Amino acid sequence: MKKRIILSILGLVIIVAILGGIKALQIGAMINQGKQFVPPPETVTATQVKTATWPADLTAVGTLTAVQGVTVAAELAGKVVKIGFEPGTAVKKGDLLVRQDISSEEAQLPGLTAQVKLGRTELARDGKMLAEKIISQSDYDKAAATYDQAVAQVSNIKATIDKKTILAPFSGRLGIRQVNLGQLLREGDPIVTLQTLSPIFVDFTLPQQQMAQVHTGLPVRVTCDALPGETVEGRITAVNPLVDSDTRTIKLEATVTNRTEKLRPGMFVNVAIVLPARPKVLAIPATAVLYAPYGDSVFVIDARKDGKKGTVLRQQFVRLGEKRGDFVAVISGVKEGESIVTTGVFKLRNGQSAVIDNKLAPPFQLSPKPENN
Repeated sequence: MKKRIILSILGLVIIVAILGGIKALQIGAMINQGKQFVPPPETVTATQVKTATWPADLTAVGTLTAVQGVTVAAELAGKVVKIGFEPGTAVKKGDLLVRQDISSEEAQLPGLTAQVKLGRTELARDGKMLAEKIISQSDYDKAAATYDQAVAQVSNIKATIDKKTILAPFSGRLGIRQVNLGQLLREGDPIVTLQTLSPIFVDFTLPQQQMAQVHTGLPVRVTCDALPGETVEGRITAVNPLVDSDTRTIKLEATVTNRTEKLRPGMFVNVAIVLPARPKVLAIPATAVLYAPYGDSVFVIDARKDGKKGTVLRQQFVRLGEKRGDFVAVISGVKEGESIVTTGVFKLRNGQSAVIDNKLAPPFQLSPKPENN
């Protein structure tokens, strides 16, 4: 009985040993296979580091204002008897806009004019009589005062007629009419807006740190949502000598042409001031940078050094500068002509094999204009 038990135990030990040996061989084979495994190369998009010339622009947000703009209003109370304009049309300086009722003034004018003629005649006669010492100096002075009063009354009536005959103070484009025929206007009641649209002013502000870079005469480029794809050229015509103590900004004014009159006062525009300096930079796509707290890096594509065909990735730390559109300037870390990975850098590692395929590479632009869908 004991012999059977011992034989059974020995048989069990032998079976366990055989199974353990088989499993050890399998594990060893898997370890060797893992050591010899080479991951497939990663497909990447790539570009070369190039020297680029970036326009040294200063950008700002501006508001359009009219070179001349006013709301034409009534100076005196009176009834509207004639409207001499159509809303939205262009007028020239001196064109009739509105005429108020001047029948009362016109009725008084002939009588006052006759008093002026009479006063002038009497003054001339009294002057001769004074010379002959027929009348006294005081009598002559009274005649002169009477004449001057008559002239003043005529001038007052003519001024009233002129004020009730409302003319365009300058050339421009009219707005919406705010009066009707027969309406009784009070002093100061609005009639119509009048704006000079070409040229037109652009008012904008810049931080005080940029004050030394700007001066009158610098060219500006103005873009607006109302003119998609168009750029309007102009120049800085005024720099406010006062810096706003609340915002620490300086106000500037540029004058731009507006021959088509599509730009209107009050519109929001983007302003780019073109500075004379144009620095050269090493520019790379911003998506090529792997941003990290310990330092930013890119993946440089190098040829394999083990004699095999293909390329390998090398993680290179870089120091970045200014960003423009889809690009960022590199101060140090890469050289001109080196190839770098442009997309998907977050999933790459140093020393990884790579295959370049730019079929799906996105277009990188210095001034991207995304579509508003």
